[in-house]
Amino acid sequence: MTDEASETANDATANEGLHGAVIAGVIPDQPPRVLKEAARYAKLFHAPLVVVHVDVTRFVTYEDPDGYVHSAPIDLNIAAGEGELTKVQDAAASVLGESGLEWTVRQLVGDPAMALKHFADQIDARLLVVGTRKRGIGESIREFFTGSVGARLAHRQHRPILIVPLGEPVADDEEIWPA
Repeated sequence: MTDEASETANDATANEGLHGAVIAGVIPDQPPRVLKEAARYAKLFHAPLVVVHVDVTRFVTYEDPDGYVHSAPIDLNIAAGEGELTKVQDAAASVLGESGLEWTVRQLVGDPAMALKHFADQIDARLLVVGTRKRGIGESIREFFTGSVGARLAHRQHRPILIVPLGEPVADDEEIWPA
């Protein structure tokens, strides 16, 4: 994603009409359940839905007082973030296209929990909806070091959070993080 597109996603004028929206934090190739649940709550609340993807390959360098966000890539391969945004936009269009719901897609940069929190503050979001991570040793290690986005959100802001389980639930007698 270009800096110009990042600026648009964080510009106050681009966020007009999103006050009180439901935010769905989405990653590429995620099951559609997160979008469906977020859409259901947006309809119940008579609120717009904002589908948000956070590009973790970029970070915020500084933010102007008017909300303009400057970012820089962690890696020189900035096309990865653009490709992920395209996947998220396509998934949103597929799931929400016929819903009759007012929705939009935004891409933020940096740490997912902090980016979602900051955006929710900007638009005074009504609800944050995120999914669980896939099960597996790689995801367990990543979650151990970075923490769960849902848990980090729960401790860093005051809005309600809906954490949508993805995949099969873990049995009561099974270890969540296998050794």
